[in-house]
Amino acid sequence: MSLVMPAILTSADFLSAPGIILDVRSPAEFERGHIPGAVSFPLFTNEERAQVGTCYKLQGRESAVELGLAIAGPKLAQFVAQAKQLAPERVLRIHCWRGGMRSSSMAWLLETAGFQVSVLDRGYKGFRQWVRDTLAVPKPIIILGGMTGTGKTAILHSLAAAGAQILDLERYASHRGSSYGNLGLPPQPSTEHFENLTAVAWSMLDANRPVWIEAESRMVGTCRIPNELFTQMMAAPVLQIERSRAERIAHLLDVYGVMDRQALVVATERLRKRLGGDRVRAAVTCIEQGNLAAAMEIVLDYYDKAYLYDLKRRNGAIHSVVNVSGLFPQEIATLLIRTSEQRFSKKI
Repeated sequence: MSLVMPAILTSADFLSAPGIILDVRSPAEFERGHIPGAVSFPLFTNEERAQVGTCYKLQGRESAVELGLAIAGPKLAQFVAQAKQLAPERVLRIHCWRGGMRSSSMAWLLETAGFQVSVLDRGYKGFRQWVRDTLAVPKPIIILGGMTGTGKTAILHSLAAAGAQILDLERYASHRGSSYGNLGLPPQPSTEHFENLTAVAWSMLDANRPVWIEAESRMVGTCRIPNELFTQMMAAPVLQIERSRAERIAHLLDVYGVMDRQALVVATERLRKRLGGDRVRAAVTCIEQGNLAAAMEIVLDYYDKAYLYDLKRRNGAIHSVVNVSGLFPQEIATLLIRTSEQRFSKKI
């Protein structure tokens, strides 16, 4: 029986090819970062991979290959059965770390079992280089600016609903970008995986149309915005929205009022260095007494100063859309699109 050899694809072609992506690296490698949408399909467990690696260092490649075959051999039928469940149409994509023995071995097995297989050239390591290259591609950016509590995230989503292009960094980071930003959200990904998510989203955006991005500092929680993208963001024009302080506090209460009070206290304590001990104690007392509005009033003093400091560090022009108080996010999105067309259409 003749076998059809698996197609070896570049990262760009691999991402657009049909079929589920099977990541045959160890679970620990997958957890650190993976191609968005990929399924962990490890050839070796973490412990088995460590054993093979140690064998390679101490006894050489041949012994490591023999050990790998001894470990994987009894699991071959199980791999095929799992692949059939995951890809009933028998079309799939496979990669390992460098496009070496793990992916080629799994590709051989599944090709033998009747699957149509594509393999990622240079593996996940090659994909990570694609991430760096992709994020460096220049695209016209408009930064959506505004102090804490102005509802920028809701407005960003309304911009997308109105047909604008957006890059939602806080969604990829699973964080709202403040000391309270992780409350009520899933755990943050690693910075590596955050970069992967961002790069795939960036690659899908039209370079001939503006991309709206919410104003962020370099760190979104524990996730670091890649230098290639952050440099573009810092040079991009800022369209700043302004709301009344009362509306901003009301918005923050809508978001955080349902959160656990102890979690709010812990998040407030993290601001002790920046806000000062007296103010933190006052804010914590307000939270414990159920007066969240007063606590937010205290905390906003710090975030307003931090936001103004960040604005001064930017290289792009800063514009303001004044008096959006009382407007719904959809109305603000319409206003922002119209304003951006008037001010930036010839510049970006």
